[in-house]
Amino acid sequence: MDRGNERFEQCYRCYSVSFINKAHLEKGDKAIMPPSALDRLASLHVDFPLLFELTNAPVGRVSHCGVLEFIADEGLMYLAHWMMENLLLEEGDIVLVKSTSLAKATYVKLQLHTMDFLDISNPKAILEITLRSYSCLTVGDTIMVPYNDKKYYIDIVEAKPSPAVSVIETDCEVDFAPPLDYKEFEKPAPSLHSNKRPLEVEEELPRKIKFVPFSGSARRLDGELAAMPVSPLLKQNSNVGNETVASGSYTSRQQAGKLVFGSNGNRPQNKTTKVAMKNSSQEPRREKQPVQAFTGKKYKLMG
Repeated sequence: MDRGNERFEQCYRCYSVSFINKAHLEKGDKAIMPPSALDRLASLHVDFPLLFELTNAPVGRVSHCGVLEFIADEGLMYLAHWMMENLLLEEGDIVLVKSTSLAKATYVKLQLHTMDFLDISNPKAILEITLRSYSCLTVGDTIMVPYNDKKYYIDIVEAKPSPAVSVIETDCEVDFAPPLDYKEFEKPAPSLHSNKRPLEVEEELPRKIKFVPFSGSARRLDGELAAMPVSPLLKQNSNVGNETVASGSYTSRQQAGKLVFGSNGNRPQNKTTKVAMKNSSQEPRREKQPVQAFTGKKYKLMG
């Protein structure tokens, strides 16, 4: 006992709460201490609620807890099994217990061990109910949340305003780090056999296959090819030399009395075109034989 500083300090032999048939205490951080501890605490001016610092001196592990009852046998102390695992304590090991005072938590960062805790119906409500059974949280500890006959473990990653904080009657902001088994989505790597980018492959298809309207040929009723004006879309896709030839034939065909669409329909004819038209009018025109319908041989069916 440290009477000068009025601080409780005592060593106890530690066992898990299952030794006294109080397995329900596994859901929190409450300890069972002997009656002599209560008598000593009553004579000291300690802060309430009662909080204790637990130290496993041989391995240097420190944690914190509260107290539920003072009914243990003298020299013994009972803790939740997950707390003994945090302190690396075996059944019957010695633990140093000191009374302490902790600031109220304002921020706590938690990290799940597995993502399946998020698959339960309402993980937020389950976590809030579980934390009501806790008196304090210590950075580096791993708390246990039992639910539907399954145990979920959560690490205490960060706490403010100090590494050990009290969570009794306080409004605390809770944040979550990515679970330990979380894996980021990996994008598929590009194929090593093709040197082309995906966009280049997609752009090649419309370049190779291009639809050109009104690019076919026409025939008259007598079977001969009909003279057709050159489509403006074909003129745009042709080279410069082809444009000159096409424009010349387009102008000459314009005088044959055909309906022409385009910018060349209203342009005045040059002199060379007029001379060519006069010379062509002086030449005798070849008369075409008219088409005679139904001039073939006839046959009759023999009965």
